[in-house]
Amino acid sequence: MPELTVKNSIVDYLHDYAAATPDHEALIYGDQKLSYAQLSAYVNRCAKALIACGVEKGDRVAVLCTSRIEFWVVFLATNQVGGLWLGLNPKYRLPEIRYVIEDASPKVLFAMAEFEGVHYGESVSLLQKDYPCIERTISLTDVLPTTQSFVDFLQQADVITNEYLNQRKSSINRMDPALLVYTSGSTGKPKGAVLSNYGLCYGSAVQNMQYQVEKPRFICNFPINHVACVADTCCVILQGGGTLVLQERFDAALVLDTITKEKINFFAGVPTMLLMLLEHPDFEKSDFSSMELILWAGAAMPVPMIERIRPLAKRLMNAYGMTETAANTTHTVVDADVVELSETIGRPNQYMPCRIMNSEGNACEIGEHGELQFKGDYLLLEYLNRPDATRDVYTEDRWLHTGDLGYWRKDGTISLVGRISDMFKSGGYNVYPREVEDVLESHPAIDMAAVVGVPDARYQEVGAAYFVVPEDNLDIDALNTFCREHLANYKIPKYFNQIDALPLLPIGKVDKVSLKKLAREALKRDTL
Repeated sequence: MPELTVKNSIVDYLHDYAAATPDHEALIYGDQKLSYAQLSAYVNRCAKALIACGVEKGDRVAVLCTSRIEFWVVFLATNQVGGLWLGLNPKYRLPEIRYVIEDASPKVLFAMAEFEGVHYGESVSLLQKDYPCIERTISLTDVLPTTQSFVDFLQQADVITNEYLNQRKSSINRMDPALLVYTSGSTGKPKGAVLSNYGLCYGSAVQNMQYQVEKPRFICNFPINHVACVADTCCVILQGGGTLVLQERFDAALVLDTITKEKINFFAGVPTMLLMLLEHPDFEKSDFSSMELILWAGAAMPVPMIERIRPLAKRLMNAYGMTETAANTTHTVVDADVVELSETIGRPNQYMPCRIMNSEGNACEIGEHGELQFKGDYLLLEYLNRPDATRDVYTEDRWLHTGDLGYWRKDGTISLVGRISDMFKSGGYNVYPREVEDVLESHPAIDMAAVVGVPDARYQEVGAAYFVVPEDNLDIDALNTFCREHLANYKIPKYFNQIDALPLLPIGKVDKVSLKKLAREALKRDTL
């Protein structure tokens, strides 16, 4: 196997392409278009401004924003000066943002003013007051009170020389932290997974090798706090010298129109997104003739859907990855049949060693269920502030625990059979029941709560909440409103059920196997 050579940091690809193909489109956002040369200059200016603001190597830079030009510029600039970048989802409620800010202690906070009727001025003011670690706050769009405008922020670049900027850039090592993404298991609070420069570069190179799309043109509308946005999409497209089309959220009509107008040749998303494209009234008049590859991940794709999307692209592909791997690590082959596409996650990439281990710590035979594990320097460096969790996520011989159960098939592909944890995916998003249960149990009328995932035709899985109310019946509409004040919408259960008592195991823990069976039986009877 030939050695895979990658650059020192992901921003190196930007500046190299700016020198080699300066006029090639790098970024599109609405009517705005930036060439590689223009984006390179923009990032350099932002990087100088960060230095002028006092951002040192290793400092955290947080961004509350949608997938738009400013987010990507600040990420690349932070990468160039050796900072650790953190994305905040505008769908987060204030308690969720507070938790991440308190854990990550960012030095600089960038924030947009408003999105879809939600205004962030009051939240930003509270964060400034309550967290002294935030030394500077910059508004990315309309100016918020007690913040600096993005234009004024960029003007500070004039005091930093090119020579000093180059010195800062040359001080970056490939294993330095670059990206902080919050994720968690089925219990406990979210953990900040720290990904390295090498992880982003190596993961992007391996994926582009797998995808084989020359100069990809790709739509990114994922939330910026998700690894699918920064690592699996934006870094991959940059590493491949392609064109990134940024959109603030997934909108089926806009995506279909963009595929036609911008001649998109690579589309990736969760099955729910593809289903929404197929069901949209504009689908029939959309032009997919430029499409080379359609890829999905995050959930299995039903066979009927595979057959419907097969005519839309030259190739279809299924992939598997997780935040801690910084990349998709398994893929189906170029000419995969419907069985491989629907029943497997493909094969591990040759540059990303994989093994499946049983509960006794032995390698699994074909067909034997066990945990998927991966190995390599590209994997997460650590969980921020959590040495015990960092230790526990690796085996003694440095294989990464994924927490996912699967088995080898005779043809070398892998089928997933479930998750060791209780986590479920809703529309491609990870939902962690314990986090939702904590919110439910904080309601004054609820004594105990448990959440399980149940099948859903559109989102693959949704939450079903069961809770014990010791006294009067609880108003479900009011409970739903309560949840919306504390949780992003995809975390809110679709079903709320009051129950006399939760089923318990002999040791006193909630018996979620029984609860999930109860929920699925009720769903079949349409009584959930």
